[in-house]
Parts: sequence; C-alpha cells; structure tokens
Amino acid sequence: MVSTAATSSFFPVTSSPDPSESKNKKHGTGSTSLESIKLKPLASSGSLQVKANAQAHPNININGSTVVTSPVESFKDGVSSPPRTFINQLPDWSMLLAAITTIFLAAEKQWMMLDWKPRRPDMVIDPFGIGKIVQDGLIYSQNFSIRSYEIGADRTASIETLMNHLQETAINHCRSAGLLGEGFGATPEMCKKNLIWVVTRMQVVIDRYPTWGDVVQVDTWASASGKNGMRRDWLVSNSETGEILTEATSVWVMMNKLTRRLSKIPEEVRREIEPLFMNSDPVLAEDSQKLVKLDDRSAEYVCKGLTPKWSDLDVNQHVNNVKYIGWILESAPLPILESRELCAITLQYRRECGRDSVLHSLTAVPDSDVENTRNSGEINCQHLLREDGAEIVRGRTRWRPKYAKSLGNVDQISAERA
Repeated sequence: MVSTAATSSFFPVTSSPDPSESKNKKHGTGSTSLESIKLKPLASSGSLQVKANAQAHPNININGSTVVTSPVESFKDGVSSPPRTFINQLPDWSMLLAAITTIFLAAEKQWMMLDWKPRRPDMVIDPFGIGKIVQDGLIYSQNFSIRSYEIGADRTASIETLMNHLQETAINHCRSAGLLGEGFGATPEMCKKNLIWVVTRMQVVIDRYPTWGDVVQVDTWASASGKNGMRRDWLVSNSETGEILTEATSVWVMMNKLTRRLSKIPEEVRREIEPLFMNSDPVLAEDSQKLVKLDDRSAEYVCKGLTPKWSDLDVNQHVNNVKYIGWILESAPLPILESRELCAITLQYRRECGRDSVLHSLTAVPDSDVENTRNSGEINCQHLLREDGAEIVRGRTRWRPKYAKSLGNVDQISAERA
C-alpha cells in the first residue's frame, strides 16, 4: 500500500471515459484495496505471477493523455519491460517476516519457561524444559508422565511411583540451584565434611492417584526445621486441570557418612543452603498422633525374611527410603489391599539398615474386622519394620474404599461387576 501511494504521487492517473480504461480500473490496476495485493496468473505463462499495484507503470498515449497499463498488457503489445526502479523492484518480504515471527515466538516461549532470575551465578538453567525454578529460585517444578510400568493392579500409579517423583524433584532442585556435590543430594561443603542428608519423618496424603498417561506437576521447596534440620514440602497436581492430587512434607537431618552418626549443620553448609529456604508453614499439619511400637504380641500380621538387594542401595550405600514403604506394605492384610487404597501414610525413620540386614515387617489393624472391610469406612493400620529387635521404621497408614474418590460409592462398582 505504501509503494502504491508513492507511485501515485509521482505518476498521477487521469480519468477517461474510454470503456477499455474503465475495464482496467475495474480490475484495480491503480487501486490500494486488499484485492489488489492478490497474485494473478499471467495470460501467456501460468507460472509467472505479479502484483498489479506494485508494478504498474505509466505510458503516454499519442494524444498526450496519461494512462496506467500493467506489465502484462505491455507484454501483449510487444512493448519492452519498464526500467528498473526502487519501487517496482521491491522484494516480497512475507517470507522474511514469517521467519522473524517464528523465531520471536520461539524465543518468547523459552523465556517464559525460564521465568526466574538466578539468585547466584552458579544456578543451573535447564534449557530443555525438564524442570524449572520459579519464585526466584525457591520453588522447583517438574512434570512427570505416568508410564505403563509405573501403575499397579488398580491401573493407577503406585505409592512407590509417587514417592520416587518426590525424591527426584528434591534432587533436581538442588542440582538446578547449583548445590549438588558428589553425594546424593549433598552440597559441595557437605561433601568436604563427609555429610549426607537422611530423612527422619515423612507424611503423605493422597487425594487421588493419577492413571496411565496422566501428566502430573510436582512442586517442591525447602524450609528450615529447628536449628539442625531441613523441611521439604511437595505439592503434586494434574498439569492440565490443576487439581491437587498429593501433598507431602518431610524432615531431614545430616549424618556423617563415615561414622553413620547424626551431625549438626556446620556454618559453611548453613551458608550454602539458607538462601534456598522459604519462610513458609508445612503444606500438611503435623500428625501429632503417636506412632506405637509393635511387637510379636500386638502385631496381627508378620512378614519375615526381607533382605535388601544390591539394586535397593543408593549412591550413599544405604537403602533408599522409598524401599522401606514397599517392605512395610508386605505385611498389610490382603483383604485391605484388595478392597481399599492407601490415602495417607506417616513414617518415622529411626535407623538405617545395611546390605546384609534381615528385616521383619509387622502390621496391626486395631478396632477393625479385616475380613469384613468392604462396607466399612476408613481403616488405620500400625506398622513396624525391625531388624533383630532394633526398630528401623515406625509407620501408620490410612485406607479408604477403592473408587471412593472417582465415583463416590464403592457399592456402585460392586453392582457393575455383578
């Protein structure tokens, strides 16, 4: 449109009552309308296209009147092509503009994925979008797709799958913040002093389990817990709907990797980790109910002879804390596993076990008839994992009827199956 206006200012078009000239005007050879920008095929060649408004040029009639004819008409009349000028040789910028727009949109998307500014120059930016740090490096967020090998007999993600996601995001948070040393979640200063993190308490509440193909978003952040502890919280949600699926909180302390004893937080380590801490309350209120100690008389279900495998050890040469959950559930009554799903778990880690340990899993179901649980409400179970009388983990689990969250009535499922 700009080139047409410039052409008209130098070569004014005069009107003429001649029918042929009116026909030219009807086709828009000198018009600035949107129709004049459309490409039209050349009569003598189907492959050549021109823009009428950009390449119209003036010719002088014999009687001295000025008319505008297109290059197509000049070609038909045998007239030579017009002289090369700045205006009629302007290139088509549409392809270049499209490329620039594509690059700009891609850059804008990448920038929005990394919508934070590093607190320190050693923070690592994740350029592939696997995870991202938000709120000035205080919260780490990562998406997980539920795989077919991560679901159980109920066609939903297992509790071990969810716990592995929590652990993975905690490690990636430290890595992205530039605080991952040689150890498993240990900072550089912790590695120098042979210190590692160990979990002492874990509390998880599951509102709904994701299914195969779902994409969940896991957000995690850390806070101080007393003088020598760290609290880490998680929030698991559906990445598409934002529905909260799981909430979890935990307490961690430091242990000397060589002596296997708990340690205070050295000042050098404290200076490393304190910039990562948020000043926030736990995502879950602390479960104040006491975790009881079971024995052979109080436990109704016992599973003996559980031994760690080489694959159960992590890089710190101790059993991964997720493995303890699987051992605890080994002694859970089968009627509960068949008719119910785990909706809450509280664990208190009291001692680590080694590669040569032989463990016993004990479970008690107080005030409940296990064989007649299908029509009852929620059930609480007490758990203990021990080795030769020494306590490894105390725990408590809460179970709700299966499908209660998705359909609201377990009897409806029973009727459909019948």
